[in-house]
Amino acid sequence: MIGRLKGVLVSKQPPWLMVDVNGVGYELEAPMSTFYDLPETGREVTLCTHYAVKEDSVALYGFLREAERSLFRHVQKVSGIGAKIALAILSGASVEEFARLVQGGDVAALTRIPGIGKKTAERIIVELRDRVDALGGGVPGISPGGAVPHDPVTEASVALQQLGYKPAEISRLVKDAAAPGDSAEAIIRKALRAALR
Repeated sequence: MIGRLKGVLVSKQPPWLMVDVNGVGYELEAPMSTFYDLPETGREVTLCTHYAVKEDSVALYGFLREAERSLFRHVQKVSGIGAKIALAILSGASVEEFARLVQGGDVAALTRIPGIGKKTAERIIVELRDRVDALGGGVPGISPGGAVPHDPVTEASVALQQLGYKPAEISRLVKDAAAPGDSAEAIIRKALRAALR
């Protein structure tokens, strides 16, 4: 089991990042909440990790904060929620904001997260309401391993597509969020906030 990685951040292309630990490159998938606070490439980073083994795949997920990893693990205990939706939750809301939505029973806000329908949102509220305090409070044809787009709008669009948003929704969110000089992270952050409204 891999619980923590400390090394040099080699690349970051949402939702993927690579960390070089003594010459071994670990590829991880991470939520946008982690991407917002990552250092520049070439700098040292320490990540809490979650190692997942399925019958047909092995995956490694990275988080800057233990609270994010804890939430990622807790929400997957809810029936119908896997890693993809867990990452979308962390990309669309902070741990504190998610806790507030669950405690407040805000089904409407939860259903704005890609992959969560009304029944799943209701299950999340029922199953996590008592445990939430313990938590701490498109662009087709570009694969995660492909070339990193240099245009912030394109980068943001790719990231939103990876999070499960539909092309028409991505176009609207990015158009409304993008301002001249914005980085991809800034566009994604504003787009995800707008999607939750």
